[in-house]
Amino acid sequence: MIDLRLLREDPDRVRASQRARGEDVGLVDALLSADERRRSSGVRFDELRSEQKALGKLIPKATPEERAALLQKAEQLKTDVKAAEAEQNEADETARALLLQLGNIVHPDVPVGGEEDFVVLETHGTIRDFAAEGFEPKDHLELGEALGAIDVERGAKVSGSRFYYLTGVGALLELALVNAAIAQATEAGFIPMLTPALVRPRAMEGTGFLGQAAENVYHLEKDDFYLVGTSEVPLAAYHMDEIIEADKLPLRYAGFSPCFRREAGTYGKDTRGIFRVHQFDKVEMFSYVAPEDAEAEHKRLLDWEKQWLNSLELPFQVIDVATGDLGASASRKFDCEAWIPTQGKYRELTSASNCDGFQARRLSVRMRDDKEGRKTVQPLATLNGTLCAVPRTIVAILENHQLADGSVRVPEVLRPYLGGREVLEPISK
Repeated sequence: MIDLRLLREDPDRVRASQRARGEDVGLVDALLSADERRRSSGVRFDELRSEQKALGKLIPKATPEERAALLQKAEQLKTDVKAAEAEQNEADETARALLLQLGNIVHPDVPVGGEEDFVVLETHGTIRDFAAEGFEPKDHLELGEALGAIDVERGAKVSGSRFYYLTGVGALLELALVNAAIAQATEAGFIPMLTPALVRPRAMEGTGFLGQAAENVYHLEKDDFYLVGTSEVPLAAYHMDEIIEADKLPLRYAGFSPCFRREAGTYGKDTRGIFRVHQFDKVEMFSYVAPEDAEAEHKRLLDWEKQWLNSLELPFQVIDVATGDLGASASRKFDCEAWIPTQGKYRELTSASNCDGFQARRLSVRMRDDKEGRKTVQPLATLNGTLCAVPRTIVAILENHQLADGSVRVPEVLRPYLGGREVLEPISK
């Protein structure tokens, strides 16, 4: 959630952020009104409690004649205090509910617009000219089936559409990618983590996934658990309700977990193969930093993602995601999109988001600092970055490194994790 002081002091900035996101600007005024009611009801409650306490001290000292009137007044005050407390609690709940609907404040440099209004910041690698090499590229599913690596037919038979099996070298390729990604993250100072795939509502709500993204979340109603769509959720909640000493920051974690997404609203889109699926594995970077270090950490996360994709020898571009495609928690987001030859376009592989103090406030994760001999406690900043979303990375590797005979060259960084194998060979011609 945003800082309420910012809302009170600069509501126009919050309105502009909502407008840029394509969200309801009227929510800002509704929240301002609810916040004013919350504060005034709190003042009223405090005044009545103070009067009640003062009266409680007078009653024992009162004469019998005075005591009857004082007791009658005390009974009325008791009723008034109870009513004021109920009003204060109701006002608190209303203000909090509205505050949870408000997205993070958009960074001023983010391009304004929808999904297609991103700005390309840089490109890396060279797109192969398959025509010059004398053959038409196959798509990842055709390649994967020939390699004995991907089985979507049995995935659909067992679980339905958008499910799959990785078999043989496909399973080995996933393990190689995960191990190589974790090795890079560990070398960069991240603590490896295996995280829960089921979380309580507060963890999911606290990271901002129960607002506009709720339609893509799987909810187990009987147990009131949520299946995570990214290990960002359990990593963000790892230090929930904790105060972290400033000299312990930054804290960096690399989480590996299964991820589950309903992919609501994408029917008929990316239905072939394993590019858009309901379950996949992912390595996610997550950072806790001091607020003033958030922008620099954001660039570091992006640099680690670029290092990873360059090590896989993939052509890709980096985009500055537009305001309408940020998601509720991010103030700014950079995506790395790999070139997919058979689609003839770049597609998202990794993403790095700066959430500032938005998630930390919702999850009550704070830092304690000692400035000029005075200790202060405040929300810190959280950031996240996908290092390796496995299925999409496999798609990009198979298509970009395929050879004319249907075999696939293994990027050098993965060879130590594949027993030194340099080429993946079809199991049948």
